[in-house]
Amino acid sequence: MTRVLVVDDEPQILRALAINLRARSYDVRTAGTGTEALAVAVDHAPELVVLDLGLPDLDGTEVIARLRTWTSVPILVLSGRSDSTDKVEALDAGADDYVTKPFGMDELLARMRALVRRLGPAEDEPATVLLGESTIDLAARKVLRDGVEVRLTPTEWHLLEVLVRHPGRLLGQKRLLDEVWGPGYENAHGNLRLYMGQLRRKLEPDPGRPRHLLNEPGMGYRFEP
Repeated sequence: MTRVLVVDDEPQILRALAINLRARSYDVRTAGTGTEALAVAVDHAPELVVLDLGLPDLDGTEVIARLRTWTSVPILVLSGRSDSTDKVEALDAGADDYVTKPFGMDELLARMRALVRRLGPAEDEPATVLLGESTIDLAARKVLRDGVEVRLTPTEWHLLEVLVRHPGRLLGQKRLLDEVWGPGYENAHGNLRLYMGQLRRKLEPDPGRPRHLLNEPGMGYRFEP
């Protein structure tokens, strides 16, 4: 199921789109403000964003620009603004396509399918990943430094694996907690701080100034190769 984030401040449009897309087997998340949209994007990593420009807190172009600082997810603007200037600004900010309201559902679905196809087939995941002087062997589930294995606990390994499989991508705290610890730990932020600290001490050349296992305060963590 393709994960889609639909952002619009009109509840009727959100509901109609969610119903139509779920009926076509899309995994749909919704947001009514720009701030909420950014938070949902971090936590749930959508594969496509359908975005209205006229949001109550942030202009849609600002939402696009902020998304583009950390993700290349396709963005389809769905807006009542028909002026060419608005379209150019949205596309310059990083949008991939633009549909003007009122719209036909068939056209919208066709545009969505086209954007998803542009992603192409997933690349083969690397067998190993470098983190500073350490080599992470994803197949063998171990970390080596100068040929010597770095001992990691199962939880440390799981957290590290989730991060290195998404290089350069900001992963939200809720998503990490859910993937590593499971349901019921959505607010256990102390767990993340503790285990990220342990991983840095074991893997970062200078744990006090990490270069690879990075924190975005209040949002989440990312792995930078």
